[in-house]
Amino acid sequence: MNANPSPDSPAAFALPGESVLEFRGPDAVRFAQAQLMSDLDALLDGTWQWTGWLTPKGRVVALGALLRRDAETLWMVLPDMPAARLASELQRYVFRSKVKLIARDDLHVGGAFAAPEQAQGATAAVGDDSVDLDLSGEAGARTLRIGTTGFPMDSDAADRWRACDLEQGLPRLDPASEPQWTPQQLSLERLRAFSVKKGCYPGQEIVARTHFLGQAKRGLALLEAADGSTVMGGTIRDAEGHAVSPVVSASGSWALGVMAPETAELVLDGHPLVRRELQGGLAR
Repeated sequence: MNANPSPDSPAAFALPGESVLEFRGPDAVRFAQAQLMSDLDALLDGTWQWTGWLTPKGRVVALGALLRRDAETLWMVLPDMPAARLASELQRYVFRSKVKLIARDDLHVGGAFAAPEQAQGATAAVGDDSVDLDLSGEAGARTLRIGTTGFPMDSDAADRWRACDLEQGLPRLDPASEPQWTPQQLSLERLRAFSVKKGCYPGQEIVARTHFLGQAKRGLALLEAADGSTVMGGTIRDAEGHAVSPVVSASGSWALGVMAPETAELVLDGHPLVRRELQGGLAR
């Protein structure tokens, strides 16, 4: 459904740090297909999917939502990695491809805790310089909005948005940290964010080998501080004090870690953690 988002759509608040990278040109889709970990072959105009960019060793550098606006234009919404930085990293691989990588600093990203008026699932509501994406799932109704007009700041709402991301298994990765997680360790198959069948892309060999040999022994775990304390980061440990996982992402009393399914009795800085079920419905 390609249409301008309705002016009656729910008011959105700013999502600080989120940015948009544009792939533009006759080779935009082909270039993105060769670099990103998802399969763009079935992506139609006005639809989107989760995707990411990996190191040659298959570690996730950036994760985001990729929208095909038309046959020569893709927008990648990046929750954490600055668009200008990813554009610079990808520029090294452009060579003779007819594609421009543009950090759209003129665009603002906001969120609203309500279902979108027109977007649904993987189908976006696309206007000239605006887009609504449906980020609704079991954690509740949500709309991601992109436009040329800024959104009001609301730190409490932005923190709640991040917590919803974590509850639904969307890791928020610190771009200042060294990439260390494979897509399988982050359980990104839950979001259908990577392909093991399409052609080559950076890290594809590692991703495919891990998949077909069944070597992913750890996956994403949603944890909550039992006493309601705020989780800042650090190392998650078992009852004996052995390191289990660094904190991958945190918001309020919620955290994501990477661990074996049977891991129990976890603590972080002396605070007991309770394992919760990841919420579904965010796959696209």
